[in-house]
Amino acid sequence: MKLAVIGLGLIGGSMAIDLRKAGFATEIMGVDINPDNAQEAYRLGIIDRIETLESAVPMADMVLIAIPVDKVLDSLIRVLDLVSDQTTVIDVGSTKKVIGSAVDNHPKRRNYISAHPMSGTENSGPSAALEGLFEGKINIICDQEKCGPQHLAFAEKMFQVLGMDIAYMTADDQDHSTAFISHLPHAAAFALANAVLDKEDRTIIFDLASGGFNSTVRLAKSSPEMWGPIFQQNREYVVESLEVYIKHLKAFKKSIESDPQQMMALMKNANRIRGILDGENDSLVKNEKTIVKLYTK
Repeated sequence: MKLAVIGLGLIGGSMAIDLRKAGFATEIMGVDINPDNAQEAYRLGIIDRIETLESAVPMADMVLIAIPVDKVLDSLIRVLDLVSDQTTVIDVGSTKKVIGSAVDNHPKRRNYISAHPMSGTENSGPSAALEGLFEGKINIICDQEKCGPQHLAFAEKMFQVLGMDIAYMTADDQDHSTAFISHLPHAAAFALANAVLDKEDRTIIFDLASGGFNSTVRLAKSSPEMWGPIFQQNREYVVESLEVYIKHLKAFKKSIESDPQQMMALMKNANRIRGILDGENDSLVKNEKTIVKLYTK
């Protein structure tokens, strides 16, 4: 299978590594607007050769688009304009509604799979690509009824090769859900980092910082060029999630100020998340309706 990967950073590079290792992709063409990224991906053996979008797409059996979501809009239309009826096109960005709506009336819409693999790190670029990044994680496929059956099956097979479970949602449900469990944590981490950086005597704070602080603020190291467009494309639901978060922060602040019993109750209630994160609800990955409820609760 000839694979074209547009965007050779963490996600695109990691997919290429695993799809080659599994034998799913026999030839991998790399496309990146940054020539240094393209050369690095070639040097690392992530791709077999560097191509332009226009040269790679007509030769590919599958096209993976793994670039910032503001760049996807233009690139996806260019890709769909170039593909044959047999080529499957997958966009793996974090926001889906705006992008999907932009191509709903494209004559090759059925070639397109709107997907969001729920995995990543705070790092970027080809050197950040990791083997096994997607193993055991969930991939969301949006609006599957708009996809051609053969393209949907090909994409499902690819995500299964990566070791992922698959959930099916509307694009609106996916954007609403991920606003809470992906976009909000990043926004909160950026805000927390700025709060600490705002301290005049912050040097001693960083000298004292250990595991708790480092793990909480880790996402603030994520690329603004990637996350800024995500926040903007999903503005409505990200703002909603922030308003909910601020409401809970205010309640916690008030309990610390004047109600120790309420403070303890809020922390004990928050402890219930342990059961979810420790896998008591593994079966939920098979049930899209339950996943939506879980993510937006």
